[in-house]
Formats: sequence, C-alpha cells, structure tokens
Amino acid sequence: MAKTRTMDDLLIDELRDLYDAEKQLTKALPKMAKAANSEELRAAFEQHLQQTQGHVERLEQIFEQLGHKASGKKCAAMNGLIKEGEDVASDTDEDSVRDAGLIAAAQKVEHYEISGYGSVRTHAQMLGHDQAVRLLQETLDEEKQTDTKLNSLAESMINERAMHAGSGTSGSMGTMRAGGSHSTMGGSTASGTHSMGARSGTSTTRSNLDERRKP
Repeated sequence: MAKTRTMDDLLIDELRDLYDAEKQLTKALPKMAKAANSEELRAAFEQHLQQTQGHVERLEQIFEQLGHKASGKKCAAMNGLIKEGEDVASDTDEDSVRDAGLIAAAQKVEHYEISGYGSVRTHAQMLGHDQAVRLLQETLDEEKQTDTKLNSLAESMINERAMHAGSGTSGSMGTMRAGGSHSTMGGSTASGTHSMGARSGTSTTRSNLDERRKP
C-alpha cells in the first residue's frame, strides 16, 4: 500500500475512509430503524438512510472529479460505533430505554462524520477543489441537521419516556425502605420491652431485700 506523502494523498485517503464509513452505515441504519420503538425515531433513521445513500453518490462524484476510482478503505472507527449501536439494540429489553440508547449511538456516528467531513472539506478547499468542496459541504450540512434532529427527539420525548420506564423500580425501593423502617421499629420495641423488664426485675429485688431487713 502506497504511503501518504502529500496533501493530495491525504485527501484521497480521507475520502476512502468516509466512503467505507457511509457504505457500512447504509447497512446498519435499516437495523437501527427496525430496533427503534418510537415511530418518530424510526422515521428519522429511515430518512437518514436516504441521505446516506446520497452521501455515497456525492463521494463517487468527487472521486470521478479527482480522477480516482471510487473505493473504500476499511473504517475501523465506524465499525466500532456501529457495533455499539448493535449491542444497545440486542442487550436492552425496555423499548423506551433502547430508543434512548440508539439515539446516543447514532449521535456518536454523526459526530464522527461531522468531524470527518469537516476535515476533508477544509483539505479540499486548501487544494482548490471547489466542486468537491461544494459537495462535501452539502453532506456536512445534512450530517449536522441529522444530529440536531436526533438531539431534539431525545430532549422532547425519548429520554423522558426512558426515565419513566424505571418507575416500577421506585415502587420496589419504596417497599424496601418501608421494610427497613419496620425492622428498626421492631428493634426499638424489643429494646423497649427488654428495658422495661430490666427495670421491673430491679424493683422486685429491692423489695425482697427490704423484707429481709425487717426484724
């Protein structure tokens, strides 16, 4: 594999990384949409899938403009982020909690892509690839819009539903606290009885002594 020696080399390398990342995402988003319980969240994933397919096409246009064949370089970062999302989907039983976890996983993906597209756009601008800059900026804007939409869904409904999902646990905790208080009260009662018994025993002993002292 050729070494990266120039900014042109770096630009192509970054584009290949993003190309593979977007390809991975087109396979992951349908699974995330299927795992989502919220209709709004499912719709957001489905919409972003359409956008992501457009992102792949833009990258292919850029490769063509730069005289390179569209090809990807394994993006380990995206692979790891997608794996996190899959783990959330498979390991979370409560629907609303799973939705909250899926949003968190999806936003990690968006933040990675925003960073990647921001860097490659800047490098394309430095090298004077104006058409590439325009296409990259369009994708960058869409990634930011998706991140904002996911954030809005989380703050307006998803996180709140997830918080209420654990209300049954609060009831159990309440019972535990009540049980704890009962034990303490029981202990106090037993202690009180014991003390009273001790006082009674002392009084009886004193009475016996007084009887013996009488002539």
